[in-house]
Amino acid sequence: MTAETPIKIGNIVDVEITGLQKYGAFVKFGKSRGLIHISEVQSGYIADIHEVIETGQIKRAQIIDIDDYTGKISLSLRTLEKQPQSHHIQRKFHFNNPNNKIGFQPFKDNLSDWTNEQMAYLKKVKSEQL
Repeated sequence: MTAETPIKIGNIVDVEITGLQKYGAFVKFGKSRGLIHISEVQSGYIADIHEVIETGQIKRAQIIDIDDYTGKISLSLRTLEKQPQSHHIQRKFHFNNPNNKIGFQPFKDNLSDWTNEQMAYLKKVKSEQL
């Protein structure tokens, strides 16, 4: 992409990683800046973005969104993979994994213990007030 080429969704650009946060990577390309959200770095779950990419790296990315109001540009490395997985596949794996303590089941499993603890605390507070 040359300097004269307008930035459009779908364009593929070479970006430099300029900063990393737990939620994604800040990048620059030409005179523009953007963000690659952690979910767009690669297919599959990423626990720590610092283990996957580094500041200063040059990567090929695809523009996936441009906010018309703020001008913010979202990019993706995942869309350029040979066989990118959708987020639905990742969610299905994550939610169907019995080792993951997510959703309402852990809440349901612990609710009676939490209720008993709270009732004991309230009885203690009430007896101290008398």
